[in-house]
Amino acid sequence: QVQLVESGGGLVQPGGSLRLSCVASGSILSMYDMGWYRQAPGKQRELVANISYGGSTNYADSAKGRFTISRDNAKNTVYLQMNSLKPEDTAVYYCKANVFTSGFLSIEVWGQGTLVTVSS
Repeated sequence: QVQLVESGGGLVQPGGSLRLSCVASGSILSMYDMGWYRQAPGKQRELVANISYGGSTNYADSAKGRFTISRDNAKNTVYLQMNSLKPEDTAVYYCKANVFTSGFLSIEVWGQGTLVTVSS
């Protein structure tokens, strides 16, 4: 079984910064793409950014220039550095990973989410 645990959410003022972390644990042979998604109240979940095992990144237009995704493959961890936060960034942020397990299965795993609130 594989679990993702996010941390780093909280309340921040507009213009502030937060760094989210997501650690994967369990029966993992290899981690493939990892990413961050978010879901604001009343809206659909949307991609924020993702990163391949080799470090290739992809960002939503709303995140470009403000957010940076990175990963530490040795620690099975993905990060999201968020700068210049805006009230419209308020959402629950979810981590997702594509994992090859020790049972030789390729699965998609989601974390439980961490709330980011941007407000003065």
